[in-house]
Amino acid sequence: MAHAMGALPLQLYSLRAEENLLSRPTTGSLMRFSRHDARNFSFSIYKHSQLRKWEIRERRQFQRALPKSGKDFQIMQKQILHVGVTAVHKDGMKGEPKASVIKTVERPVDEGTSSESQDSSILSTKYFPQELKNATTNRKTDGASPTALLQVDAITEAELKENGFRSTRRTKLVCTIGPACCTFEQLEALAIGGMNVARINMCHGTKEWHQEVIKSIRKLNEEKGYSVAVMMDTEGSEIHMGDLGGATSTKTEDGERWVFSVRKFEESLPPRTLQVNYDGFAEDVMTGDELVVDGGMVRFKVVEKVGPDVHCQCIDPGLLLPRANLTFWRNGHLVREGNAMLPTISSKDWIDIDFGISEEVDFIAVSFVKSADVIKHLKSYVAARSPHLSIGILAKIESCESLTCLEDIIRVSDGAMVARGDLGAQIPLEQVPAVQKEVVDLCRQLNKPVIIASQLLESMIECPTPTRAEVADVSEMVRQRVDALMLSGESAMGQYPEKALSVLRTVSLRMEQWCREEKLHESLCLQQLATVLPDRISEQICNSAALMANKLEVDAIFVYTKGGHMASLLCRNRPDCPIFAFTNSRNVRIHLNLQWGLIPFSLDFSDDMESNLRRTFSLLKARGMMKTGDLIIAVSDVIPDTQSDMLQSIQVRRIS
Repeated sequence: MAHAMGALPLQLYSLRAEENLLSRPTTGSLMRFSRHDARNFSFSIYKHSQLRKWEIRERRQFQRALPKSGKDFQIMQKQILHVGVTAVHKDGMKGEPKASVIKTVERPVDEGTSSESQDSSILSTKYFPQELKNATTNRKTDGASPTALLQVDAITEAELKENGFRSTRRTKLVCTIGPACCTFEQLEALAIGGMNVARINMCHGTKEWHQEVIKSIRKLNEEKGYSVAVMMDTEGSEIHMGDLGGATSTKTEDGERWVFSVRKFEESLPPRTLQVNYDGFAEDVMTGDELVVDGGMVRFKVVEKVGPDVHCQCIDPGLLLPRANLTFWRNGHLVREGNAMLPTISSKDWIDIDFGISEEVDFIAVSFVKSADVIKHLKSYVAARSPHLSIGILAKIESCESLTCLEDIIRVSDGAMVARGDLGAQIPLEQVPAVQKEVVDLCRQLNKPVIIASQLLESMIECPTPTRAEVADVSEMVRQRVDALMLSGESAMGQYPEKALSVLRTVSLRMEQWCREEKLHESLCLQQLATVLPDRISEQICNSAALMANKLEVDAIFVYTKGGHMASLLCRNRPDCPIFAFTNSRNVRIHLNLQWGLIPFSLDFSDDMESNLRRTFSLLKARGMMKTGDLIIAVSDVIPDTQSDMLQSIQVRRIS
């Protein structure tokens, strides 16, 4: 069989191949050519994101098969029995059944060029078929990139190589992004310092500014190998101040007179004047009331009311921040009438939520949640607007109303955040620690991640070293095994964002190590969550695996999961060892990045547990992340489609 194309005689060249990994692929697979060495090529065959690698020899024959206009040349898999593929021109197989077609090399390999300089892929991505483009470049695709066998956060990988399994930090860290840390270089410094989640606060900044931050984080993940999730925090509809006329902050002094006004100023604000977003503010407050700003950072006393203006005197000076929350107290009690009239999700919040959906953020934190219905409504809205996305909805616990229906709110949420600053402005200060512990325990029981936020290292906004009381506070949160700690103003506008993150990281590591040394296994009795038998089996397997891990002092727990459920059940038990969560879903990997003790990996795995284990051991050993003699426990929720009655088990394996 031969055809002509100009002066180039087109012939079929059967290239001898030998199987290198796993079983033979079937027809319909996708092929990618890459440099093997000076005399050999290798190409990888993918089917349903399952990697099969074959080695093609006879490099010169392959080159002779290429016309000079290589972009018009195609490779197809004619038939694979034991070995062998065929290279043909796209018109060279008329009448023959085509299995899979891929446009081929952009350029031939130079015979005289060294192997090192030709180590990049020969097949240009822009000539891939659409389905392979989606798998490699489109983040909407659930499967991991087929060009990467195993993906893990670059910093986590470095820690594993340097210090071993048990050195890894279990508590996750969230950083609020602001003017102090918004450039690409600053964001990379935070990622290197241990940032797991980047929070963008919609109270501040423009859509364009937030968009650039998200773009930079995505670029970091793609180019530098990090795995930083993006969380968008809504402003909420509670009473708050305006933008301070463009200033980043304003200091107040004791005895100063300030004006709080609901008027709209066309030009710059008059001196010592603050705008308020609630039109009924002047009618609701009374002379003698106390105005509490940003959870108690500054306090004012109402002196008089003049039309839409409320004149106040500063009684507790401090730092005013743009769009700070504002509450008012009367005779020692919080006045709730004004806030009760405002919706939980304002019109601005809905616009911001649409922005977050369009930017494909990973989490949305809803401020001032008052009922479970708010979360249900938002989840339905997000699902309708973007059925291909999986955005986690977090409930911020920061108002009195949320405490009256706390369990209902957490049950329907994908996680919770204890915003202690605003919460402390609505309940007596002495109640905040008890409420925080209640939320932490409830989230643990209901298997939901919990973030502790606000004023963790407040002094580091201006000082390079935290107070010892702040360090003790952070240590106690780590001892309570919270999922994540969050920096707010410390990273967003503080003078030492990297140092503040470093303090959180080092304190977390030291406290976690102390808990392990003292054998402080959490004694919390976990309630049963599952109601149907398959889920009850998975839950009990995870409970038993965590118990075995502590008793046997294993190095790590491996869990293979498609949806992340078994990984979170293991995390709920807070075992002493880290949990390696292998998933083939990008969304699941990012969501697991927020949960205590989980190290999420992207891995294309099969339905065969033994095959997955062997392949994982080989890849981890090859990258220096584990060694011979390591002891692991393995579980999985991956059930073959053909085996609905698959027996689930716990495996204990020593790496050989």
